[in-house]
Amino acid sequence: MDGFLAFFFSAVLVFFGFLIWIIPIILIARSNRTTGKEKIAWLLVVFFISWFAWVFYMLLAPLKEKPRPANRQY
Repeated sequence: MDGFLAFFFSAVLVFFGFLIWIIPIILIARSNRTTGKEKIAWLLVVFFISWFAWVFYMLLAPLKEKPRPANRQY
C-alpha cells in the first residue's frame, strides 16, 4: 500500500506543478495587453522561463490602451 500512496502523492504533485506552469501561459494568451508577434514572443519566453517571465510580463507589457478607431455613424 505504501507504493500506491507514494505514486498517488507523486502524481498529485506533478499535476499541480503542471497547473502552476500552465496558468501564466493561459493568462497571457487571453490577455488584451499585447497582440500579434509581441504576444507570441511573451508566450515563448514564459514557456521556456516560466514564472519569472510572467512577472516581467505583468510589469513590462504595455500599460496603456491602444487607440480604437472612432465609430462612424452614417
